[in-house]
Amino acid sequence: MADYISLSYWDLALGAIFILLNGAISIAFRLGLAKKLFIVTFRMVVQLSIVALLLKGIFAISNPWITLLVALVMVLFAGREIYARQEKKLAGFWGFSIGAGSMMVAGMLVTLIALTTQIQPDPWFKPQFALPLFGMILGNTMTGVSLALDNLTTTLKREQRAVEALLLLGKTRFQAMLPFIRIALRAGFMPIINAMAAMGIVSLPGMMTGQILSGVDPAEAVKYQILILLLIGGATGLGVISATLLSAYRLSDNRDRLRLDRLKPAK
Repeated sequence: MADYISLSYWDLALGAIFILLNGAISIAFRLGLAKKLFIVTFRMVVQLSIVALLLKGIFAISNPWITLLVALVMVLFAGREIYARQEKKLAGFWGFSIGAGSMMVAGMLVTLIALTTQIQPDPWFKPQFALPLFGMILGNTMTGVSLALDNLTTTLKREQRAVEALLLLGKTRFQAMLPFIRIALRAGFMPIINAMAAMGIVSLPGMMTGQILSGVDPAEAVKYQILILLLIGGATGLGVISATLLSAYRLSDNRDRLRLDRLKPAK
């Protein structure tokens, strides 16, 4: 096995030169992105540093309830991101709960199955395995769910007359909304499909690259990466389908009417 290569703070500072270069390009072309670029870079460094300290303590304690609590906090932040990324949001509790709930159920189910049947750490809830795995699955599922929900609400709003015309012709609410549900599902599935299609040819995934750089045999790193992508694909599918169908259900009623009044009013 290759020796582990430790990075110094000087190494990180050298890497920051490329961000400074991007900022200079933004200023030169008057893109207005330099300030935002520097802010998000600083925020990223601070957030990851805090996470590193927290994870070090969590790994040392290795308590299943603390691990579950951290996972729930991750879900809440991811749910907020899903809600924020939607142009037209469901009003009230539904706006947050559908995205967060679908993502939580899908992510936790797939992670639990992987930990207990495939990876099998001892104990199975060991945070060194559970939290990074859940984080990767959650992050990718979040992207799919947010795209699907945004496409569904914006498309239904744009095609309101077409949907209502189908309802007047005697179609049920799901029959009338089915073409737009399909559009939303395709949008939600597309990121993971693109990622899997390009994997190994166009890009080397971060997890596999990190393992190889830390000395893991490439063949073993590839096996882990394949497993992760399969898990992400499964969780994304479950999250996207459940969130889209629940939103379609909420945007209609038992009398087969389109209920766009349940969307949050535009400011």
